[in-house]
Amino acid sequence: MAQKQVQDAYIVAATRTPIGRSGRGYFKNTRPDDLLVAAIKSAMLQVPTLDPKAIEDAIIGCSFPEGEQGMNMARIAVGLAFDHPVGGVTVNRFCASGITALQMAADRIRVGEADVLIAGGAESMSLVPMGGNKPSFNAEVFARDEDVGIAYGMGLTAEKVAQQWKVSREAQDAFALESHLRAIKAQKAGEFSDEITPIEIVERSPNLATGEVVEKRRTVSLDEGPRPDTSLEGLAKLKPVFAARGSVTAGNSSQTSDGAGALIVASEKAVKQFGLTPLARFVSYAARGVPPEIMGIGPIEAIPAALRYAGLKSDDIGWYELNEAFAAQSLAVINTLGLNPANVNPMGGAIALGHPLGATGAIRAATVVHALRRHKLKYGMVTMCVGTGQGASGIIEAL
Repeated sequence: MAQKQVQDAYIVAATRTPIGRSGRGYFKNTRPDDLLVAAIKSAMLQVPTLDPKAIEDAIIGCSFPEGEQGMNMARIAVGLAFDHPVGGVTVNRFCASGITALQMAADRIRVGEADVLIAGGAESMSLVPMGGNKPSFNAEVFARDEDVGIAYGMGLTAEKVAQQWKVSREAQDAFALESHLRAIKAQKAGEFSDEITPIEIVERSPNLATGEVVEKRRTVSLDEGPRPDTSLEGLAKLKPVFAARGSVTAGNSSQTSDGAGALIVASEKAVKQFGLTPLARFVSYAARGVPPEIMGIGPIEAIPAALRYAGLKSDDIGWYELNEAFAAQSLAVINTLGLNPANVNPMGGAIALGHPLGATGAIRAATVVHALRRHKLKYGMVTMCVGTGQGASGIIEAL
């Protein structure tokens, strides 16, 4: 059997929605598949010379694919976004679902099985709660000591990381404050404008006096999470929420959120055929398992593997998007691997910007693609820990 030649996979479009706070924010009544459709349509506008019929498949990440984001949301979204049939598959690696979707699309192209694919992610934590609507653990998870960590709440895993890696409450709060300060600075400077697709929100309410439904429309174009009033004093007043004598609080943890991201990945053949301009090249990807009860250290294992596959060193990466599930695990990763803090989340991370679970990897990939080009950097990385004990990392090269 003839062996397929490995070829490059190019990112030719990358965008995302703003991130809304779950429960009471921008998108509390907005379906995640509608957010995904908006991101896909916006990505298509970035490649006007691309024939939409050249798109063969869509690979979309989602952490809890049920309810409004069930029924194979990927296929539903492309069915709504295009006038012709496009395949779609929804994939789940929890917090790393979005970057895994991008890796899967890139791999299909790299082995010559596709020429143009959509990759992305979408999640509504307003409409589908953490754990889903009906969580049900296999009883064997509680029967063996080596598996019981899978059942830990995320906050308890962060407490364990803080203890084992000796990350103090003060260090966690300082990290959280810096996340907000960087995010607000970036928003004021317009640094998110390249990557964000503004979304129109329609709000309807009854007028009891007239019996009519009042409709209000507004457009949102910034992430909702960053708080200008964040201070060390305010963070210090927050009580631990996962352990009575712990150090992990709502202020030094990621925000639950709603959002979506979409990227278009193409082969060199498609780039030439449709006159596309590659923004970046997908270089390498690695996923690794770690003990579930300290799931936050996942990037400590995944980052070196992704670098090794790419033939790079950590200093070659000019921009790290390290998902801030918790300040405790972020600091454990940064300190253990000796990463330059200035290159990690230069525009803030999930503590300030939010973390719509399965969408985050795609959202942060869009951040990396545009940030590398804007700052004339060569390599960037998206990396995160993953619930139940995993780490994932993907490397992107600016072109």
